[in-house]
Amino acid sequence: MKVRQQVNQISVTGMVLAATPMGEYDRRIVILTKERGKISAFARGARKPNSALVGVTSPFSFGEFTVYEGRTSYTLMSASISNYFQELRLDVEGAYYGFYFLEMAGYYAREANDETGLLKLLYQTCRALVNPHIPNRLIRRIYELRAVTVNGEGPQVFECVCCRGTEQDMMFSVKRGGLVCSRCMEVGHVSDARPLHPSTLYTLQYIVSSPIEKLYTFVVKEEVMEELEEIVTDYLAEYLGKSFKSLEILETIL
Repeated sequence: MKVRQQVNQISVTGMVLAATPMGEYDRRIVILTKERGKISAFARGARKPNSALVGVTSPFSFGEFTVYEGRTSYTLMSASISNYFQELRLDVEGAYYGFYFLEMAGYYAREANDETGLLKLLYQTCRALVNPHIPNRLIRRIYELRAVTVNGEGPQVFECVCCRGTEQDMMFSVKRGGLVCSRCMEVGHVSDARPLHPSTLYTLQYIVSSPIEKLYTFVVKEEVMEELEEIVTDYLAEYLGKSFKSLEILETIL
């Protein structure tokens, strides 16, 4: 029996997305992992004050988790946490931004799927949240846009979505999923096209294409921020089709 348990024990790198009380002393946690995608694991006794699993089963905990793989579920055996993101526990606004990001990641992630990109994005985004030099408003829009891009639903911001032309004066159409040139706007009767400030277009291009490690290295002017917010909000409404409880709470706080 001991040999079998050792064989079924695996180590995964990931972040705790959610934790739910189970029974009197246990917890059920959801972990976004690099190796197995999104998994659920039971943490037995994790709510006992003297349990070694008390701290490691909290949302935002990032590190290496050792789990026992059963036939239908996982059981958490131990964890080595490299970042708890404790700063978020002292910042109500930052914490709820973080809970929103966790919830969106949980919505997109799938079990047994390669979620390396999404995990890396989530980790870098939480690091940005504890950086006082980057506005949370900007962090939110960068994360939202890159998350839908990682999921294969990002906008086309380098060429016309209709003819693949690259003329300079193009407009953005949410319904068409990106840039549309003047000729295709006339032929295709694109009614929702809107002009973009050059800096906004560059920002969109940077967000969808730059390495994740470089995402949170810039700030924008207020006019660009407002335009970015409008575009990303409308884009998510069109292609995501999902409301998040944590976002409702965040917007109430803001």
